[in-house]
Amino acid sequence: MAEQGAWRDVPQGWRQLYGNFDRLGLSVEWHDFRTPRPLDWGVSFHRQSIEFCLNLGGRGAVSDSRSREDFLPGTSGYYAVADEPLVASRHAHDHHQFVTLEFSRSHLQKQLEDNGADLEPAMRASIFEDRPHVSKPRAMTIEQRKVVASLTEPPVAKAAQILWYQSKALELMAHFLFEPKDPELFCMRQKRVARDRVERTKEMLARDLANPPTLEQLGAEVGCSPFYLSRIFSREVGLTIPQYLRNIRMERAAELLRSGRFNVSEAAVEVGYSSLSHFSKAFCETIGCCPVLYPAAKHVILDR
Repeated sequence: MAEQGAWRDVPQGWRQLYGNFDRLGLSVEWHDFRTPRPLDWGVSFHRQSIEFCLNLGGRGAVSDSRSREDFLPGTSGYYAVADEPLVASRHAHDHHQFVTLEFSRSHLQKQLEDNGADLEPAMRASIFEDRPHVSKPRAMTIEQRKVVASLTEPPVAKAAQILWYQSKALELMAHFLFEPKDPELFCMRQKRVARDRVERTKEMLARDLANPPTLEQLGAEVGCSPFYLSRIFSREVGLTIPQYLRNIRMERAAELLRSGRFNVSEAAVEVGYSSLSHFSKAFCETIGCCPVLYPAAKHVILDR
């Protein structure tokens, strides 16, 4: 794998969390290392790619033919690679901790072809024009830091991991992708179409809680890109798609426990959880009661 070769000098400091750039056109990676000498960071960049970097610690720099940008601790930014490599390095002796989300340009073009007008101009040019670009890093938001902190603890259920990682990636990228717009300025038809797509997404998620569709499958079914669907779903519902999925899973589990026909382990499996501890934690946070105690406390919980 190309990424492993790029990080051969710090073999324990790189971990792929999700994806495969060559096969899927995307890769989510975690980095945590020190290096005694400056590290050639640019070796890890793929041709015709766009990479988002959430830089928790350590100093790095990325340059194209026009400018150089410094990635300082607590900043995030992106860089678009054309056919020629970018110059990039990581400082010696720093404790480097950062997350990268790397996409092939063709992957983003496919996902965002219907939403080009909504994209921030520099991002639109980076995706649809074959030229290098290095953004000016911005301070990471509190929301980004929370998402980064959660990345190493995905759902145990394999069926849920793909949707979870895709949604997390979109949360991290969102403020780079789109120009801010007041939803009230959208025309009524756009609002109605968005609401219809959100309702259809809810129906698809509820159809098979143990094996939820991927974000790509949801987008294809409702007729828009996964990026746009994730955006309008959060705007309309006030929850990300994985958050909403967890809620309806726990509500279904509560129904099963109330029926008296399912014990806790059976209810967990029925809604897609293979880990009883993860299920119990999610149930307690969502319903407000430990699932083992829920049948006895259900009247109290329901009357809250």
